[in-house]
Amino acid sequence: MSVPTAPTEKTFSSFTKEQGANYAQNRHGYHPKLFQTIIDHHTSTDGKLDTLLDVGCGPGTTALALAPHFKHVLGLDPSEGMIETARSSTTSPNTRFEVSTAEDLGSHLTPPVADESVDLITASAAAHWFNMSLFWPRAAKVLKPGGSVAIWSTGAIKLHPSMPNCAAIQEAVDAIEARELVPFYEPGNLMTRDGYTNLPLPWTVSPKVEAFDESSFLRKEYGPEQGNDDEFLARGAMEVNLDMMEKVVSTGSPVQRWREANKEKVGTDQDVVKLYRRELERLLHEAGVEPGKEVLKASLKGVLLIVKKKE
Repeated sequence: MSVPTAPTEKTFSSFTKEQGANYAQNRHGYHPKLFQTIIDHHTSTDGKLDTLLDVGCGPGTTALALAPHFKHVLGLDPSEGMIETARSSTTSPNTRFEVSTAEDLGSHLTPPVADESVDLITASAAAHWFNMSLFWPRAAKVLKPGGSVAIWSTGAIKLHPSMPNCAAIQEAVDAIEARELVPFYEPGNLMTRDGYTNLPLPWTVSPKVEAFDESSFLRKEYGPEQGNDDEFLARGAMEVNLDMMEKVVSTGSPVQRWREANKEKVGTDQDVVKLYRRELERLLHEAGVEPGKEVLKASLKGVLLIVKKKE
């Protein structure tokens, strides 16, 4: 039996069940149109709908959303807390969740994920934490010929220009981020902000993974420039009150690491999330927004990558 590869990501992988439940409650799921794009592309290129493997599954959001399309669904995550949360979300006998890294892809399970047994591998807001040089060869082994790997994530979030005092608020938000959170960024955070342009692909890792077809590679971008930023997250483009803003921002890994390093400030007026809220309130009030009616509007960027295994 092989030994699971240790995860390189240390924040989400150490989540407790309670943290996993909080993440599931406050992170937006994905829009049905995004899932349909994945299914349509996969099936139009001769992909089958027997077995789904969702990697870095977290609390199971994506696996459960795609489960109706497949006969068998397996979600994998290195965090026992996330897997406990995912397991508590379903009673379906055809959907299960197990602890495993993306680099291992269930080779240590009993029984292990078999070679050429998976039709579609998905990774939502997770691949930037994988060691892609190890992930791609393992994905090539477990995928059936003609199978697909679909990877996606949100990118940079900018305030919507319709938001009152938008320019001043954006400047204030950027200043807080640079001062407080950038020191807690890891390479994976930067990869999402760049829209996965630097995410290693089968033909850019060394050695190349020849099993995948570069000519059929699909990259689809979402955002205000493409006019489809309301088709990426389940709730569309972000528009939330400040209570919800706090909850959403709190799920980010840089915030989690900031709070770990500044435990004495967590929950106080000096908490980084409270700093954001205070600036938003101040500048919205300056623009004439009444207290209690503050709303954060943001334009969201996202990216979807689909890679096919050769027939």
